[in-house]
Amino acid sequence: MVERRDESRGVDRRSVLAGGAAAAASAALGGIGGAATGGTTAAGAPGHGEFELAERSLADLARGLELRRWSSEQLVELYLERIAAVDRGPEGTNAIAELNPDAPAIAAERDRERRAGRVRGPLHGIPIVVKDNIDTGDRMRTTAGSLALAESIAARDAHVVERLREAGAVLLAKTNLSEWANIRSSHSTSGWSGRGGQVRNPYALDRNPCGSSSGSGVAPSTSLAAAAVGTETDGSVICPAAMCGIAGLKPTVGLVSRIGIVPIAHSQDTAGPMARSVDDVAILLGAMTGTDLRDPATAASADRREGDYRRSFGPDALRGARLGIVRDYFGWHEEITRQFPAVLDALRELGAELVDPVELPHRRELGQAEWEVLLYELKHDLNLYLAGLPDGDQPRTLAELIEWNRLHAELEMPWFGQDSFEEAEAKGPLTDRKYEEALANCRRLARDELLDPLFGGEKPLDALVSPTTGPAFLVDWVNGDAYGGSITGPAAVAGYPHLTVPAGFVHGLPWGLSWLGPAWSEARLLAYGDAFERATGARRPPRFLPTLPLAG
Repeated sequence: MVERRDESRGVDRRSVLAGGAAAAASAALGGIGGAATGGTTAAGAPGHGEFELAERSLADLARGLELRRWSSEQLVELYLERIAAVDRGPEGTNAIAELNPDAPAIAAERDRERRAGRVRGPLHGIPIVVKDNIDTGDRMRTTAGSLALAESIAARDAHVVERLREAGAVLLAKTNLSEWANIRSSHSTSGWSGRGGQVRNPYALDRNPCGSSSGSGVAPSTSLAAAAVGTETDGSVICPAAMCGIAGLKPTVGLVSRIGIVPIAHSQDTAGPMARSVDDVAILLGAMTGTDLRDPATAASADRREGDYRRSFGPDALRGARLGIVRDYFGWHEEITRQFPAVLDALRELGAELVDPVELPHRRELGQAEWEVLLYELKHDLNLYLAGLPDGDQPRTLAELIEWNRLHAELEMPWFGQDSFEEAEAKGPLTDRKYEEALANCRRLARDELLDPLFGGEKPLDALVSPTTGPAFLVDWVNGDAYGGSITGPAAVAGYPHLTVPAGFVHGLPWGLSWLGPAWSEARLLAYGDAFERATGARRPPRFLPTLPLAG
């Protein structure tokens, strides 16, 4: 859930997000982009043969079910075959942690409902996957990637899972992740966990998918499922979406319930939708939202949710939009910098008014305050989650978890330790003045002095735009992640929405374009992202290369 940048002492020390310059509007920007994201059928990766559902959108699948081209049971079977073909084995992506043994039976029930004339919505009968730190009250385990919770089965569904089941979705599997959502160590490797091993980037298998929603980024990109749910504290939906060539949204904190998600920090945690297109992200988001009496943060969203987040979609969605162009958060790769003007040209062609540049101050100070808050809240929130697990011999506190890891270091800590856990355990309660001051500083710096003035005033901006992060780095268990920076921090700390959309490629590796907005502006950001995506067509399916070919 957290990508931690090394900009101060360690806040967000691993956010590897940055974005890229769009594959400009078709002819105008010429040739960077590839396959359209609207759901057209695409061939499978070389060596993996054709796959009937590759690049199929949620709308495509819904139409196919309505026209009886497939049944829901057949979709489950096809996706299971796909997982066996491209995800398993030494040359697979390793995105899936556990298959749901009940998926075929659930699909059969959705088919019976359809035949009886009951269709719950656009997700009815469609297989999706969820991250392995989201509780499912079924036979699948919820482990956060840790062997300490290897046999932990939740007593009930997380609220977001309840919503998805009510919408008719078929939970196909749990996805691998960076263990404990990338919060255990300051030297960890994204996508690695004791339970699941290493998730691989499908564009080049020796590259990292980013974390912590690593498997949730890879699964839609490789058509292992129609869409996925990830979680984010700072960057963990946005980064893997950008580096795996898909769209991803971190919603406003409180739009989606946090109950039933293995926590890091309640002030920033949220689940978020991940899919190959913005249209699919919007459909999934609509099913995920809802007031949860167990999560008071959702009360504020009651009159701010959209029944259909695609309501404002259209080619003119960006016409008249005032976009602030953020330049001081990137520079992570010269090729992204070279491509970025084409992205800006595409935005102008779509009718946007660009305010360029817009600066985001307080970067280092914000990072320091955020890290302090995350450590305090990690100890408090994780202790509550562990204490509430059903009976079993798993750790019940962060202190017990630290000791468990020490006793099982050969399996749990072969490459990196748990210094961040230990730093959190040393913190006091949430009544400590240091925590209260850090939390106040986060809100002041991220909201009052940074984002709110830009989105308010006499000439407010409608959104901020920036490359999300650089291209995927090599998997390196010895040195950890070689990230270059990201734009995730401001929206994450403020609790505001952040969307990333495929924008271009650097030597065959995707990068994304970020869209940041004020609280509850998801519908606006999604409409902007959809218009940009359809004009530029930057997504290309992955090729599952063992490594990038040498130039020359």
